[in-house]
Amino acid sequence: MTAGPSSGNIAPDAAVRTEAVTSPASGRLSFFLAVLRARPQYALGYGIVLVVVLLAVFAPWIAPFDPEQANPIAFLQPPGWPHLMGTDATGLDIFSRVIHAPRIDLAIALAGTLVSAVVGSILGAAAGYYETRRGLGTFLSGFIMRSSDVLQAFPVFVFAIAVVAVLGQSLHSIVLAVAFVNGPIYLRLMRSQVLSVRRLRYVEAAYIAGVSDLTILTRHVIPNAIAPVLAQLSVNIGWAILLTSALSFIGAGVEAPTPEWGSMIAMGYQNIITGHWWPSIFPGLALAVTIFGFSLIGASVEVLADPVRRRRLAGEIQRSGKLNRRATTG
Repeated sequence: MTAGPSSGNIAPDAAVRTEAVTSPASGRLSFFLAVLRARPQYALGYGIVLVVVLLAVFAPWIAPFDPEQANPIAFLQPPGWPHLMGTDATGLDIFSRVIHAPRIDLAIALAGTLVSAVVGSILGAAAGYYETRRGLGTFLSGFIMRSSDVLQAFPVFVFAIAVVAVLGQSLHSIVLAVAFVNGPIYLRLMRSQVLSVRRLRYVEAAYIAGVSDLTILTRHVIPNAIAPVLAQLSVNIGWAILLTSALSFIGAGVEAPTPEWGSMIAMGYQNIITGHWWPSIFPGLALAVTIFGFSLIGASVEVLADPVRRRRLAGEIQRSGKLNRRATTG
């Protein structure tokens, strides 16, 4: 008599366990998609960056002309066929160069931003965690913060130019310039977060229990303080692209004829006064749209990484879903 009911409950229990295992990933994906529907500007940002990345990957197959092969006969041709965005003063096809430029700009921005985020976050976590300690910890925290003050005392663009001038004009120098300029941002951001997280009870309990400082930092402090850093990461990638283009614009970045948005703007802006606007306008628009896309992604990451704002947004999505169901059923 008891075998029937118990055997009948096996399938539902298994289904519950299966749902519990598979629901977290699918739940996060569905929530992310719901956020994109509720906030179309975030979807626009991801769409822009996705298009830029795809263009950078498939540029050799999409570009109709060689981005570094000039044709003196076709100089300063207006947008049309076969040059969709026209040509510059040397006869280079602007469309081919515009879609090849992200290969350089994104690589430099990603590498420089990741280096600055990793190094700055580690130093900021150490500075915040040991700030109230006596002895060597206090000296270490003070030395890190004063070094950061020295770096931030210089104007950002001037400091980047100085780094490139000292290290020499190369891609590695530009990456290091981006890393040096962005490093103090992540250092101070992580430090401020660690100062608040380290006062929480579970961190104090781990310290009293005799857990090592390295374990407390890697398992308890940094994972709970990393959210603003991740949000800042996307914003700084766009800013690093702008810095790379600015260095190339003044001749301290990527050397011509390598396709890069800043150098393209520098090569074409002198022709604007003669009515030839396309050599600089098209790369300028591509640069502006790309930075705008990364800023929108940064705004979305900031909301999704903050538990309070994420719960508030989830409540708005749930309420809007109920209203939509009522409207359709009514």
